[in-house]
Amino acid sequence: MEEKYLIWHVQGGIGKNVASTSLIPDLKKQYPGRKLIMVVSWPEVFLNHPYIDKVYSLGNHPYFYEKYIENKDVIIFKHEPYDQTGHITKKKHLIENWCDLLGIEHKEQIPYFSINYAQNKLQLQWVREKPVLLLQTTGGPFLSSEGPPKPYVWTRDLPIEIAQTIVNKYSQDYHIIQVTKDGGYGLQGVERLDKQLSNIELFSLVAASQKRILIDSSLQHAAAAFRMPSTVFWVGTSPKVFGYKMHTNITAKLPEKANQLINSYMFDFNFDNNTHECPYMSINEMFDIENLDI
Repeated sequence: MEEKYLIWHVQGGIGKNVASTSLIPDLKKQYPGRKLIMVVSWPEVFLNHPYIDKVYSLGNHPYFYEKYIENKDVIIFKHEPYDQTGHITKKKHLIENWCDLLGIEHKEQIPYFSINYAQNKLQLQWVREKPVLLLQTTGGPFLSSEGPPKPYVWTRDLPIEIAQTIVNKYSQDYHIIQVTKDGGYGLQGVERLDKQLSNIELFSLVAASQKRILIDSSLQHAAAAFRMPSTVFWVGTSPKVFGYKMHTNITAKLPEKANQLINSYMFDFNFDNNTHECPYMSINEMFDIENLDI
């Protein structure tokens, strides 16, 4: 019998790839009898998944058309959920927009990882004398075409005043590991992790931690995949679009917008080199720092 194929193309950042894993079981159920072929930008997220037959990295798929498409019984999904009205208007979660494109019922699905034995043992490198509190202060690509990473990017990063307050509160009971990028701001009383690790190594830190205070990044998606509730801070993005209800989501106060959003097109805040777009004049306009329940 001739094999039937279902090809799903997922591009973008690591967090977006993690989020897509939430729909793989439903996609396989929707199209039974077809081999699921994933073409993705972060293949390590999808390896060992029980419902996936083959994983290809974007840009590295030789003879793909001949093998899976030419004269074959194939269904192809190559859409961009970020371009959907529901995403641009922030009325739907990223996963719900994908559901619309894939013809799947939205049931607030959450990501799923399949971790092998060797990957599971990576957690051993994070054993410390006290329970580990994972504090992520910066996000986004470790390397950027825009040049060296900025010490602080207001749209995503955790403000230093809040980060140090968290450290002061929990340093007696937890060993705090700060995840940041090379060049990210420093904190007192933490183990600083600013070297580039594999995504699976970073995810093993999530799995090994006893408490997690994160930002909108791949780590909050990974925490959801591990079914590990965390505290997540949001500034320029929204938990309604990218977050999960299992987490405690702390969202910045809505700013009074003026005419500074000159570079905004299909999203309110541009993520790169946009200090001029910051609508907050002080940390207290962003968060009620005196009354944060962390």
